[in-house]
This record gives sequence, C-alpha cells and structure tokens, in this order.
Amino acid sequence: MSFHDETEAETRTNRILPALQAAGWGVVAGSRLREELICPGRIQSGGTRGKSLKCDYVLEYRGHKLAVLEAKRAGVSYRDGIGQAKDYAQRLKSRFAYSSNGLGWYAIDMDSGAEGEMSLPFPTPEELWQRTFGVENEWRNRFGAVPFETDGGKWEPRYYQHNAITAALEAIAQGEDRILLTLATGTGKTSIAFQIAWKLFEAKWSLEREPVRRPRILFLADRNILADQAYNAFSAFPPDAITRIDPDTIRKKGGAPKNASIFFTIFQTFMTGEEEPVFHDYPQDFFDFIIVDECHRGGAKDESRWRGILDYFAPAVQLGLTATPQRKHNADTYAYFGDPVYTYALRDGIEDGFLSPFKVRQMASTIDAYVWNPDDEVVQGDVEIGDSFTESDFNTKIVIQERERSRIQEFLGEVDQRQKALIFCASQEHAALVRDLINQEKTSTDPAYCHRVTADDGAIGEAHLRAFQDNDKTIPTVLTTSRKLSTGVDARNVRHIVLMRPISSMIEFKQIIGRGTRTYDGKDYFTIWDFVKAHENFNDPDWDGEPMAPEPPQGRVGPEPGTEEPEPGTEGPEPGGEDEPPRQKIVVKLSDGTVRSIQYLKTTTYWSADGRPISASEFMERLFGDLSDLIKDEDQLRLIWSDPDNREHFLTQLSDNGYDTDRLDDIRKLVDAPQSDLFDVLSYILFTNPPKSRQDRAEGVRRSGLDTFAPEMQQLLLSILQAYEDVGLSELATKKLGQFLTAKYGSVGEGKAKLGELSSIKAAYVAMQAGLYAR
Repeated sequence: MSFHDETEAETRTNRILPALQAAGWGVVAGSRLREELICPGRIQSGGTRGKSLKCDYVLEYRGHKLAVLEAKRAGVSYRDGIGQAKDYAQRLKSRFAYSSNGLGWYAIDMDSGAEGEMSLPFPTPEELWQRTFGVENEWRNRFGAVPFETDGGKWEPRYYQHNAITAALEAIAQGEDRILLTLATGTGKTSIAFQIAWKLFEAKWSLEREPVRRPRILFLADRNILADQAYNAFSAFPPDAITRIDPDTIRKKGGAPKNASIFFTIFQTFMTGEEEPVFHDYPQDFFDFIIVDECHRGGAKDESRWRGILDYFAPAVQLGLTATPQRKHNADTYAYFGDPVYTYALRDGIEDGFLSPFKVRQMASTIDAYVWNPDDEVVQGDVEIGDSFTESDFNTKIVIQERERSRIQEFLGEVDQRQKALIFCASQEHAALVRDLINQEKTSTDPAYCHRVTADDGAIGEAHLRAFQDNDKTIPTVLTTSRKLSTGVDARNVRHIVLMRPISSMIEFKQIIGRGTRTYDGKDYFTIWDFVKAHENFNDPDWDGEPMAPEPPQGRVGPEPGTEEPEPGTEGPEPGGEDEPPRQKIVVKLSDGTVRSIQYLKTTTYWSADGRPISASEFMERLFGDLSDLIKDEDQLRLIWSDPDNREHFLTQLSDNGYDTDRLDDIRKLVDAPQSDLFDVLSYILFTNPPKSRQDRAEGVRRSGLDTFAPEMQQLLLSILQAYEDVGLSELATKKLGQFLTAKYGSVGEGKAKLGELSSIKAAYVAMQAGLYAR
C-alpha cells in the first residue's frame, strides 16, 4: 500500500507513535504521551457546540506539558499542521510545537521563535526538560513528582486549570512570596487552590525550603459560604489535616486551633477577640502559605482593617484569587500581589465552551424615571410638584409598588417560570417587596416558589440558598437579594439574572454576571434582564480586557462606590439592614391611569466573538460580510439550499462563524420574517429579495412541483411539505427522511416496499426541495 493511501490513524500508529516512544515518551518514568481535548467548543442552541479543539499528542514530563504535536496523514504535507500546533502550544503554555506526517517533521520554539524542519531521532523527555528550564530547581522537580488528586480518576484538570496550577507552583519554586491568579467566575478557582495545596502538602514544602514537614496552609475568605465551600472541596485531605477556624471551634478548644495543616476561616472571625484579635493567637510565621479568596474584596486594600491580617502574616507566601483582571478598580490588589502569573478571561471561558454564554434583554420603560404627578397618591413622606426621581432614587428614596409590580409582570410574562432566577434589588427591604410581588404574580401554586436571601435572613436564608443550589430541586425557583448573592452562589442551573438596581462597580457587575455562567445539561445560555441600564457596563473597556498598568490610588482607598465594607464578625451589612440608619422613604401609589400607561421597550443585545456588545445594525453588517465570503450569487445560494447535505454543511460553517440556530432565529426577527425560511432571510440580507413565507413556498410546490411523481410518493412528499410549513427548515434535513418513512409506513423497510429503493426515495426528497427554492 502506498503512503498516499494511509489514513491519519495508520500514519500515527505506524510512523509517528513509534518515533515518540523510541525517544522515551510514555516509556520513561514521569513522562506522559496522550491525546487531549483542549476545549469542547462554544455552547450553542439545541444542545450543540461550536468547533472543539483536540491535540493529537501532548508530551508531558514531571507534570509539565513541554510540547504538543499535530499529526497529519502521510499523503498530505506535514506543514498543514503547523498552525494548529502553534495554537495548541500557546493555549497549553508548551515551550515546543511539532507537526508531522510521519515522513517529515517540523519544530517550533514558542519562546525564541526559532522554527524549521527537523530530523529524527525525536528529543527525549529529559532533553526537552533541559531546553525548557535550563537551570534545575529542586522544588519544581518535587512538585512535578506529585500527581494531581483526581478522586479516583473522576477529575481531570482543564487546560487553563493546569496552566494556573503550574504557573503558581513555578512562582513558589522560584521563591516568589506574593502571587496572583486571575480567572473568570465559574472556572474552578477552588479546585485550582485545592490542587496547589495538595502538591505543597505532599511535597512537604514549607518556609524552611527543606522537605522536613508538612506546610501549614490558611484559606482566607470574606464570607462563610466561601470558606465552607472550600472546606468541603478539600475533603481529600486526611480528616485530621483540616480544620475550620470559627467561633464554635474557638470556644470548644479554648482558643484558635493549631493542630492541623489546612485551616479555613473568614477575615471577620480573625478580627474578633475580647482583648486581641483571634489571628494574634498564631505566631507571625505560623502559616507557610495563605490563599486569599476573592482577594479584590478587601484583604489587599492598603487601608482596609483586614489588611492588617496579611501584614501580620507577612512571612507566608500569599496567593490571591480573583475574577477581576482590571486594575483601574482594584489597583491596590494588583499593587500588593503583582502581575497575575496566569489569566483566563470570561470571554475565553465562553468561547472555549467551559462557561455558558448569555443574552441581554434591555427592558426600558416609560417609568424608568418619575416626576411627581398630583393624580398619584402620596402614602408616606413629602413630595412637591415637579420633584423628579431617577433609577438610583427608586427603593432608596422613593418606593412605587406599582412600578415594581409592572417589572415583575413583564419578566414573568416572558420566561419559563420553572427556570431558576436570581433577582438583584436595591436593598433588603426592596428584595422583600419583590419577593412578595413574585409570589403574588407567579403561576406556580407552591408558596415557597420565591424567597429572599439577604444578610438579615440569617440561617433561614442560607437554607433557602442551599435548596436553590440543589439541581435536583425545583423549589425555591427564584431568590431575591441585594448584595449577598453577588458572590458565593455556585448554582449551575441559573437561567435568569434580573437586575433591578443600578450597579456602579465593575467588579460587582462581573461577579453578578458570573452567577449565571456555570454550565448545566440542557442550558444553552442564560439571560440577563436589565431594567436599570446596567448593560452600559459592557461598553467599558475594563469589562473583560487584559490587565492594565496599575494606577496609584487617589485619596482614601475604600470600598467600591455603592458598597459597604463588612464589619468584623459579620458577612457585611447590606442596605436596608440593621446597620443602615433609619430614614423615611417617600411612598407613592400610582393612579389607575398612570399604571395603565406603563409600557416597555424590549431589545436584545448581540455579542461579537471578542466579547464586545454590538447593535442590531452592526450585527447585520457583520453577517452580511461573513455571508459574502461564502456566497457569490443567488444561484449559488439556491444550489446550496436545494440539497439537504450541502445545506447542512453550510449551516455548520455559519455556526463555526458564530451564527448558531438561536442567533439565526434572532436575525429572522430583525428582518421581520418570522414565518419565512432561513433561505429567504439570507436572500434578503444578501440580495434584498422580499422574503416569502414557508406557506407560500410549500403551496408553490403543491400546485406545480409534484406531477412527475407516482401517487404514493406524492402523498409522502405532501406530508413532508406540511411538516415543513408547520415546523420549519429542520424538517427537511437528510436524517428526517427515515423518520418520515417510519411515521407513515411503520418502518423504513415498509416504506421501501411501497415506494422503491431508498436512493430513489431520497432523490424525490431532494427534487422536492429543489422545487421549493426554484424561485
């Protein structure tokens, strides 16, 4: 057999794999040779995904992915895989990239930029290790010798998690004492922290820099729910190695616990104490390693009362975890920890398919602002003719219950009320009002459909939250909150984020959006319902950009605008709670006429592949450009559309360019052709042809396009046309033909007995479709 006839699998098995194994890959202890699914592809509508990325060979040694190799079959050029190899090496942070067809070999050094053809033998694991690192480092070797804790093979690090863990451990091995990891919410920062702690623990790393004892590691958060989640996630450690530092434990032990290796607590607990704060119970050099979760929220602030804890334990190596890469809003965090050793942004997670994409529904209304009208009744407070109120005043200075009810009615009227939702309100009092209005307007008969979870709700609220997070439970379905649930809610099946208060902090905005990004089976996307123009935050260059140079803090460094710094011993006051000084709000009851005049203008924001919001007109322009690259004229479009196999291939191309079924349906609405075939929508965009309805196209075929077929075949085609008219283009796919035959005749075999060979049936099926799009 000529090498031109080889499949890629044969080339890999007979030519490439032997060369790699001869060099020791997968043979030498500590080396690993495997195929890796880098990412599954962007989540799209209907349970489908965009293009996945899979690397043929990842060459790993001592826990480091040193190289990648893209394989091609012997009959094509080895150069065909160079672009893929570079992309994979860049994603996996591998020093070397290779491409081969088993006959020729090409090598790229991603650091120096040197590249060119190479000859066998292939480099050994030790040779690539020396080329990558040069100078030996004992701790790098020890960390690499500790395998990940995979829970019996149930957990495998995603590529970016591996990158983050490796980058942090390399920084520790190099002797750095302040380290920062920046990863989007929902990407598994707790898992990353666990694996780092696991390797430090197993390698017996400590501040002595000698492997003589287990390290003492502190996980420090600012909310109990975060500390509890981390404590549970670290369960693979021996039970006597982990402990919780909380008031109950301190009380039982008569002081802060010290007989453990991994400690979990919150800043506020550490700040309590009758004479001295609890953290003074520990010597300054007690902890070897400190993990600061959500480090942008206080611990690194120069003037924060919590900063004293980090300063006290200054000898420890401190790792900050954050989801906010910008330095404009958290300059002190970056100044304290330094540049992140690894960054993985929200847009990367969405494009890779590890995070759920989202839509934004902008819900503008005629009552977004309010001017006092004497026809309306003042129930409480004082107001004068001409007094005006904007969004930031509602539910802080003035309460109009009918306004809130109208928003709830609009939201509930447009969603599947069985889907889980989080609603962010202006205050705890506002969250209670919204809860009550939802329970009054819902279609569900369950009284526990909606609950409030705020600081004032205490243990009851925590119980509601746990039930909401349980994906096997459908009740409660909706939670209202003010600020408490902006972080720490690891609920995968959230389908709706409802914004009913302005959000002035970019950090908080990103945290709130992150409540919906967890993936879940059957969850194609989640929707942000924006009643308060919060979508304008997406226009900020800080939304999901790369880190900027730090700006020195101006004046006092304090909490973000619109937030309050948590008090020691609490999880932070929220507006409307006991910590807020009482003030009388104006309460207005709208007249019936005013209520009836409330109207909403609803629009959907579209998102480009780079995570930038674009208008409907920009979206159409982009589609026109992409279509023009694929379609030259009307005849080509008709030719593609007339054959179901060609049409399916074309739709796959569109999907790979970011136009999945869901977005194409949105385009149908934009051109006001809800009953038209997608063919007509694209024909309108490209050639300004007036769209026809599916009914018109089907009727045209019924009148003149079926005379050449036998009566039995005509009956089958007529039933297919009716399904097309009722349901749409999906009924004309090749895979549907067998379903039509089974539905009409009981089986495909019976259909063949009535109609003839399958090839002739398919030919009629295709001919009918050609008639549909003939004009």
